Amino acid sequence: MSNLDAVTFGEAMVMFTADEPGPLHEVIHYTSGLAGAEMNVAIGLARLGLRSGWVSKVGNDSFGNLILRRLEEEGVDISQVQIDEQYPTGFQLKSKVWDGDPEIQYFRKGSAASYMGVEDFAEEYYLGAAHLHMTGIPLAISEQTREYADCVLQCMKREGRTVSFDPNLRPALWKSQQEMIDVVNKFAFEANYVLPGASEGYLLTGYSEPGDMASFYLEKGVELVIVKLGEGGAYYKTPNEEGQVSAFPVEKTVDTVGAGDGFAVGVISALIEKRSIVEAVQRGNAIGSLAVQSPGDYDGYPTREQLQHYMLNQQMIRANR
Repeated sequence: MSNLDAVTFGEAMVMFTADEPGPLHEVIHYTSGLAGAEMNVAIGLARLGLRSGWVSKVGNDSFGNLILRRLEEEGVDISQVQIDEQYPTGFQLKSKVWDGDPEIQYFRKGSAASYMGVEDFAEEYYLGAAHLHMTGIPLAISEQTREYADCVLQCMKREGRTVSFDPNLRPALWKSQQEMIDVVNKFAFEANYVLPGASEGYLLTGYSEPGDMASFYLEKGVELVIVKLGEGGAYYKTPNEEGQVSAFPVEKTVDTVGAGDGFAVGVISALIEKRSIVEAVQRGNAIGSLAVQSPGDYDGYPTREQLQHYMLNQQMIRANR
């Protein structure tokens, strides 16, 4: 029997978000928070009442302590997070914007998480989880984290665990675009579920239509591909079915960062609970829409009760139109 519903791994950073809009070098006051795609997913799953675990390394510093404390408060299992005595925890600066994507500057090179390697792999812990969620970020951070990611993936696949993969492309972290495409696709082909954004799908497959993007991965053995379409909702395809699920309307977008991770939370949680694909995509759309209406990366992620209330309310609004 699994101890965890889902496990993930990657780098978390302390994030300093500007309190006022403008170029980062002109900002005087910042508010601290956390950032990290895999960590976002772990927090989102925990808020829905699922047992989630997050694996990483942090430095023996105030940033590392902040990350561990916040994750513990969120109910995420951090028993396999190592504290590194030599290397620091990374951080980032994020601008405040009224519309669109914020400016982000990373200070992560040589971080503790970038030194996570195969020697740190805890097989028993991972096999205590029913599902593994991965992103393409650890594949780009360092050769060590890429080898670690491959070790985790092969173990979970070998032992029959399901795997979801979100490309989460970070071109600035790669030596070249072609290397990014080749490596990310190599890992994506091994996953059960692949969750690219439309622009990511175009870059990774060369196709502009969601159906063609999905077929590119299905032909390699992937079971389910869901292409995130922003305001257009999301398109899904399996070897036997396909469709598009409408997005939830958003009156004002505050911050788009974390929306894709929130979408992954909705999809993964529903599939773990054996819900239908349509229900999974609907839940993903709902959490994604909540995410963009709040300033932090994961601030808008709901509890189970909040999610149910939001989705029911949106259904009533649609029915009355």
